[in-house]
Amino acid sequence: MTVQVYGTQKSQDSKKALRFFKERNIDVQFFDLKTHIMSQGELSRFIQKFGLKALINSTAKAYEKAGLEYMRVTDEQMLDKLIDDPNLMMQPLVRSGQDLAIGWQESIWKDWYKNRQT
Repeated sequence: MTVQVYGTQKSQDSKKALRFFKERNIDVQFFDLKTHIMSQGELSRFIQKFGLKALINSTAKAYEKAGLEYMRVTDEQMLDKLIDDPNLMMQPLVRSGQDLAIGWQESIWKDWYKNRQT
């Protein structure tokens, strides 16, 4: 089982996710969104499953700083903003094969692990 974790070094949930998988000896590939720009194709997997709004961290300081609570932006513009500033995004984004999760989802990850062990 290999897991890809997309997040930033400053994200506490990303750090906890990395620790969760490493404690279970699961191979983890970490992509720091500050240095690894997530392509629209990669991001579209999460959007198709959860919708664009689920990816937006509306409680983040970056969201407030960008004035997004007062702006009207199209989905395409918002997608560009998420790619340009990963601090606007919920973190971590986690993928294992076809399985996807957004944010801290320990119970979901445990199910992935358990299902791969049997």
